[in-house]
Order: sequence, then structure tokens, then C-alpha cells
Amino acid sequence: MIVTTAELFKVAYGKFAIGAYNINNMEQALGLFQGHIAAQAPFIVQISKGARKYAGIPMIEAIIRAAEKMYPEVIFAVHLDHGDEQSCYDCINSGFYSSVMIDASHEPFEKNVEITRRVVEAAHAKGLSVEAEIGQLGGVEEDVKVDEKNAHLTDPHEAKAFVEQSGCDSLAVAIGTSHGAYKFKGQQSLHFEVIEAIQRLLPGFPLVMHGSSSVPQEEVLRINAAGGQLDPSARGVDENELLRAAALGVTKINIDTDGRLVWTRVHREFFRDTPKEFDFRPVGRIFVSEYAKFIAARSEKLGSAGKLAEVRAAVA
Repeated sequence: MIVTTAELFKVAYGKFAIGAYNINNMEQALGLFQGHIAAQAPFIVQISKGARKYAGIPMIEAIIRAAEKMYPEVIFAVHLDHGDEQSCYDCINSGFYSSVMIDASHEPFEKNVEITRRVVEAAHAKGLSVEAEIGQLGGVEEDVKVDEKNAHLTDPHEAKAFVEQSGCDSLAVAIGTSHGAYKFKGQQSLHFEVIEAIQRLLPGFPLVMHGSSSVPQEEVLRINAAGGQLDPSARGVDENELLRAAALGVTKINIDTDGRLVWTRVHREFFRDTPKEFDFRPVGRIFVSEYAKFIAARSEKLGSAGKLAEVRAAVA
């Protein structure tokens, strides 16, 4: 069942985080839905501009609708990830999405407010929520490319002013994460002092954490053992810090890179071990199973596992 993002946030705020996962194809969708059934957890399906281009808009939406029919017991929202102004309007008018993200974080504060305000007005007229972003994460994710030297943490007072002036419904904040597989070198933690300061100024307001994959070292090592060349020093977000962030109002946590690592590991190992194989269906089935296991395990870390009945009662 597709519900609004706002409904999920209302149930989750301060207690657990909703996992938001990008999908691009059928196998990802199957693993995503099966994993959340196993965990009995609500979730958010994210569609990026890149996924809309890769699969085609009718195809990616049809995959999600088909999965909804196959797994009617799940509860989820559909979200546009890192949209520009035009793609936000396209999704708002489509009647398919629960919420959109307008990412104008690369613009000066006033311009970011101006663009976000326009999207908010269009979305609210259709009953949709809007996620915006202030501060910039480093790293690379599809069209988002920010050098670490240009990345900066969100200023809590700017965050408060931005929410008040833009009217957005949730806010992606830069609190020490980054996009892609190359996040942290050595040991680094989330900036909980920044999260706490933002929550004090915006009590009850849903915060969003992008770039929250953990980049499991086992996945990196297995990929490299099967012919990959990933940097073994890459580090992600400590998965044990996610629930602590959720308690401070981080209500939506985006996870994409980890799923790509699972895909890469499964495919590299399969074709290494079965060099005569050319049927892509056996490896596809393995990926669906492995991705579902990853999703179920991550739901435990987010605190969303076992919350499906609570969410269903709240949105009924």
C-alpha cells in the first residue's frame, strides 16, 4: 500500500527511522519488497533522475506498481530523490509520487529558498510533501558531484530560517555523511552535536540523512577478491549510529551505495565461479535473495523492523 511520506514520518519521529532506498530495475524492487516483508518494516522507494532516464519513467513506475500488487501487505511511500525544479513538477503532476525532493543546495541561501518555495506551493496543492536540502555533502551520486573541499555541514540557525522561509516538510542536512562508496578515511562519526542543535531549533521537524550507506568492509573485500578494484580504505556510516540519529529527529535515512555493493559482489562472484554461464536469471535470483537479507538486517539497525502493524494502524 502506497501512503504519504508525511504519514510515515508522523509515526516514526523520534522512535525509529524510515529507510529510503533507490531502485533502478526489477531485481532491486523484488529484493526491497521481500526484505521489508521479512523485517515487517515500512519503507520509502526512491526514484532518482538517473533511474527515470535509465529504465524509462513508465517502466520504473510500472515495476513499483507490480511489486505493490505482488506484495499487498507492505506499506511504503514513493519519493523523487535529488530532483531539479522541472523533474519535481513532472512528478507532482504524475499522481504517482508521495513526495519529492528539490535539491537546490548548490545555490545561495536565498535562491535555494526561492526555488524550494515554488516547488512547495505546487506540491502542497496536490497533497504531496517536499524534502529540501541545506548544506552540501561531498562525494558522487549520479548527477550530484561535490568536491570534499566544497562540502560543508549544515548551520543549525540557517536550517531553522530555511524551513520557516521555504515551507518545506522535511530537510536533508549535512551532518558528516557523503555520497558514494568513498565516504570516510579511517574512523569518523556523525556530528551529533549538529543534529542536536538542529532538533532544538526545529523540534518535531523531520530531518533526512543522505549518504548513509555503511560500505561494509566484507563486501569491499569480496568484490576485490572477485576482480574488483575498490579502495579498501573506504568507510561509510557506522550502522550502529543510525538509531541514535533517529532518536534526534532523523526520520528518513537514505541508503543506496550498499545495495550497489551487494549487486556488484553477487555478480562478480557468480561469473567468477561459473565462467561458462551466460544466463542472467540465476544470478538475478541470488541478488534478490541477498539484497532482501541486507534490507531486513538494515531495518533492524534503523529500528523500523517490526513496526509494520503500528504503521498500518496509524494510516488505516
